[in-house]
Amino acid sequence: MRSLLLAGTALLTLAGTAVQANAQVSDNVVRIGVLNDRSGIYADLAGEGSAIAARMAAEEFGNKVAGAPIEIIVADHQNKADIAASKAREWVDTGGVDAIADVPNSAAALAVQGITKDKKRIFLMSGPGATALSGAQCSPYGFQWTYDNYAMAAGTGRALVEQGKKKWFFVTADYAFGQSLEEETTKMVKSLGGTVAGAVRHPLGTSDFSSFLLQAQGSGADVIGLANAGGDTVNAVKQAAEFGITQAGQSLAGLLMFISDVHALGLQAAQGLMFTEGFYWDMDDQTREWSKKFEEKSGRKPTMVQAGVYSAVKHYLKSVEAAKTDDSDKVAAKMRELPVEDMFARKGKVAANGRMFHDMYLVQVKTPAESKGAWDYYKIVKTIPADTAFMDPKQSGCTLVK
Repeated sequence: MRSLLLAGTALLTLAGTAVQANAQVSDNVVRIGVLNDRSGIYADLAGEGSAIAARMAAEEFGNKVAGAPIEIIVADHQNKADIAASKAREWVDTGGVDAIADVPNSAAALAVQGITKDKKRIFLMSGPGATALSGAQCSPYGFQWTYDNYAMAAGTGRALVEQGKKKWFFVTADYAFGQSLEEETTKMVKSLGGTVAGAVRHPLGTSDFSSFLLQAQGSGADVIGLANAGGDTVNAVKQAAEFGITQAGQSLAGLLMFISDVHALGLQAAQGLMFTEGFYWDMDDQTREWSKKFEEKSGRKPTMVQAGVYSAVKHYLKSVEAAKTDDSDKVAAKMRELPVEDMFARKGKVAANGRMFHDMYLVQVKTPAESKGAWDYYKIVKTIPADTAFMDPKQSGCTLVK
């Protein structure tokens, strides 16, 4: 009888230890919500591709971390800040979500940043570009991963001004992202001795750019800077070609473009465009191998946003594993402590303001004759070192930076 009692006590102790170990992960599931545009103008650059990328990161951990299963859920924010905020609040309050990923559309991202900050949940930003997300509105739990508007200006804006194209006019998406992109590029242009002739703003999801482009054409600017993204950029470039803008001698600058945009435009229309990228599938063996797996699942090559989702989710899971918990304070500390090393970022590092520093790339779209096949779209003009590409955290306005 005594032996049986001792054995029973030992079993209870072991069971208690197991429960205690699993209790380090809330509700015994590490749950990540991918929130983005799944049906509108940003669906191609993010959408289901971002969800696929997040699942690929989870699969590399065997869909399990810190002794708990990993669950990836998805939702469409429809490019509306109120819908994004409502879904984020629902996920955190009743859905057991530990981290939210992607969220293209800076207005939506700023709304989600406020909720994740208050609720102490990790926010892995790949899609939004507003510098305020790792600046004045930074969060201890917010990580801006793939690019930001400062990096776009530091790459494309600098390159064109250095080519002697100093007079600019902006065609800008009229919400937080577009305004931020115009502002950052204006600062860069003026700091290099350039001028801004003017700007015009258009609603998100515009189909007719004719009046905006005519104003830009009439400005006499050397460069028409498109401070928009996704479907808006594609429509603007197509219609600029119809007006013969580049043939007349003005340059067209896509200040934020993606490989999905070039694919939609075709090389005949997109050839010669120069812009800044955070990732290209054909850079080396590592990027080609990962992108081949992604294409097998999605039917297309990844954008930098989709590749960034993979990298951010992988780093988050690596940090959960290292911390042995999904407690956001401990995981956030690990995310800042651990280096970022994967097919997206080489020797990446997370700064105090949540900005992940990695190299960026100035690219130019190939001519149809230069392309060797499907998705062979870019020539990498130069690598922009991380410390040049991104703003010094001390200048970002983030209160987390000492």
